[in-house]
Amino acid sequence: MLLEGKTALVTGAGGGIGRAIAIAMAQAGAAVVINDVGVSLSGEGGSATPAEETKAAIEAAGGRAAIDTHSVAEWEAAQAMVAAAKETFGRLDIVVNNAGILRDAIFHKMTPEQWLSVIGVHLNGAFFVSRAAAELFKDQQSGAFVHMTSTSGLIGNVGQANYSAAKMGVVGLSKSIALDMQRFGVRSNCIAPFAWGRMTDNIPATTPDQAARVEKLKQMTPDKNAPLAVYLASDAAADVNGQVFTARNNEILLMGQSRPLRSVQRDAGWTPESVRDHAIPGLASAFYSLDRSQDVFTWDPA
Repeated sequence: MLLEGKTALVTGAGGGIGRAIAIAMAQAGAAVVINDVGVSLSGEGGSATPAEETKAAIEAAGGRAAIDTHSVAEWEAAQAMVAAAKETFGRLDIVVNNAGILRDAIFHKMTPEQWLSVIGVHLNGAFFVSRAAAELFKDQQSGAFVHMTSTSGLIGNVGQANYSAAKMGVVGLSKSIALDMQRFGVRSNCIAPFAWGRMTDNIPATTPDQAARVEKLKQMTPDKNAPLAVYLASDAAADVNGQVFTARNNEILLMGQSRPLRSVQRDAGWTPESVRDHAIPGLASAFYSLDRSQDVFTWDPA
């Protein structure tokens, strides 16, 4: 019972990875606030039914849960959901920023609305909810943030400029939280999850390679990401801060963070021509190729 006596707020917990994490945290002893607005994958509509299903699953196993239907994309709503968690269960110890939508489009066709809506939920939402909990965590000198990022941001993907940018932004946000709040006993880490669900079932499978990839993804059920999230939220992870992990079926990977790879210098300084003739040739062997996530994760899930 790694989370005995704790309260967790899990956004986007009505289905998929969020539901799996909420249920696992309840099984580990936490009271859980299930935040979900019940919208479609593209962020349209709204229903309390998904959250109610998660709550029923938790309570059927003897756990404690409450529902919150505020939108993470609004500052006041984030304040309200954190206040509701404190009022309902008397405390808040864990925030899991999982809520998300997709509005995929090839870059030259992406609209401002597609960009802003995805940034609003993934990146602004992670900031709003984390910021709403930050002062509470500071005052109690403890707390854990677990943010969902994506290999679409860490590595790259086609047609997801909005989603990729937001997910890379979440990594920067998490690292900044970790640096700023470590003095208060607060930790912040990221998980790039692999799972088949609403966020992936629109992946095309029209070619043999695409179909094979989809079959591999289907092996990676949402619950495979939950053990890592529960651990990172627990006191057992007190020394784990500012890290980025990937959960891929039965694999857990620690992802790299940007560091200098290679350098060149010139006593006389640089001109555009000397950059062309000397700097770039000296650096080019360390250039990254234009890989997509599936180009890097080429092996079958363990």
